[in-house]
Amino acid sequence: MSTHETIEKSIIKKFKKTIWSKFTKSCREYELINDNDKIMVCISGGKDSVLLAKCLEHIQKYGTKKFEIEYVVMNPGYSEKNYELILHNAKILNIPIKIYDSNIFNVVTKIDEGSPCYLCARMRRGFLYAKAKELGCNKIALGHHYDDVIETILLNLLYSGEIKTMMPKLHSQNFENMELIRPLYLVREEAIIKWKNYNSLEFLDCACLFTEKNREENTSKRLEMKNLIKSFKAVDENIEKNIFRSVENINLDAIIAYKVNGNKHNFMDDY
Repeated sequence: MSTHETIEKSIIKKFKKTIWSKFTKSCREYELINDNDKIMVCISGGKDSVLLAKCLEHIQKYGTKKFEIEYVVMNPGYSEKNYELILHNAKILNIPIKIYDSNIFNVVTKIDEGSPCYLCARMRRGFLYAKAKELGCNKIALGHHYDDVIETILLNLLYSGEIKTMMPKLHSQNFENMELIRPLYLVREEAIIKWKNYNSLEFLDCACLFTEKNREENTSKRLEMKNLIKSFKAVDENIEKNIFRSVENINLDAIIAYKVNGNKHNFMDDY
């Protein structure tokens, strides 16, 4: 059995309960994949997106839905070391990636004030949507997982003052008939790390040039949320599950105001 076959087998055998079952449940529960889809998998070089690529590859081979996949790496200006690591992993995992260059890192690192992360994310997303349209894809698959979801809920609550989550799928506002899907939505990051370590794999952590140059000074709000959740969990082991469920169980009878399609409604409207 080849290396990539052994690694793929580990997903559906060793990590069946924590990865494969969660992945298939996400696809089924949120109806993420349909017949005749053409899905562009965005591979950043990190553990999450590479695992996503292997999961989608396997379900394409053995699942009931008939769909196509494009494995795309958008190179925003990786260092030579990081670029070679992406190529190495694609080879040993037998992922037929297509690499498209951009100059995003060069643009955002010229920002004088604050972190360029927001601009970088927007530029990367725009590039990926345009590339998906060019390739004739109707869906873009990203590697966000369960922990990303609960961290996003807290980030929005604490720093944006709103109850809002990272959705398992959503329609593009700027590209007609294009959807963004997150098939690892129910997979815990801990399981992904265990899968990586079990197979002795090495992936990119953060390949951003800004982060590499300012690693000691760089502060991450998402890391702050990870630590906050960890402290909560020390008190109650159900905290993570409850954070996730909080956006599934919103009681509008006990909400002062809410928005629907951008229109704000107040409980006083019908009091």
